[in-house]
Amino acid sequence: MRRPDLSGCAALVTGGARGLGAGVAAALAEAGAAVVVADVREDLGRATADALKQTGAIATFVRLDVTDDASWERAVGETIGELGGLDVVVNNAGVWISGLLADLDPAEVRRMLDVNVLGTALGIKHAFRAMRPGGPAGNGGAVVNIASAAATVALPGIAGYSATKSAVDRLTRVAATEAGKLGYDVRVNCVYPGLEPTAQGTRLTTDAVVFLASDAARFVTGAGLPVEGGLDT
Repeated sequence: MRRPDLSGCAALVTGGARGLGAGVAAALAEAGAAVVVADVREDLGRATADALKQTGAIATFVRLDVTDDASWERAVGETIGELGGLDVVVNNAGVWISGLLADLDPAEVRRMLDVNVLGTALGIKHAFRAMRPGGPAGNGGAVVNIASAAATVALPGIAGYSATKSAVDRLTRVAATEAGKLGYDVRVNCVYPGLEPTAQGTRLTTDAVVFLASDAARFVTGAGLPVEGGLDT
């Protein structure tokens, strides 16, 4: 199937310096979007953006701590200043810390809550403020949140992570409802990648993100799309 065309779109990808985030940034750029790689890892993030530029893409790096409200405000402002707008936000940044409930470490759970839940919630907040009518971008758009198969599958050792990714699912659905009822013209969806990263799984996940970011999914909002090979069947 032909990849959707995102020419003219401006996209911000959190956790975009490496791993799935870098793959999402590359896929969006391949589809024609101008991309901001947003991450706390400055050297790696700049290198990822530079690598995208070498392919002919429009790409830049912006430092972003997803747990910090002011950092989000600066990053979105820089993105709009650099790219002339903001049409797509992919909330990919996340932390995985495994452990049995009997051995639960409160500090580790708080870290996952901060990055996976608060980071996603702030991403939605600032996407809405930028994209809604009267916002500094103001043309509507799409938010794609990266949840996980852990949100739907009960496995030992991932209770804290599973709880945070389940929260991402709920945030997605409430955000989609709010955006619809308040006339923001912003669609909000999420994907559930598999628990074990593979080359094929990563490619299929990035394809799903590009689809949900594009006009091909213009009638899709409040949805969660599993990309995990039937793990939950």
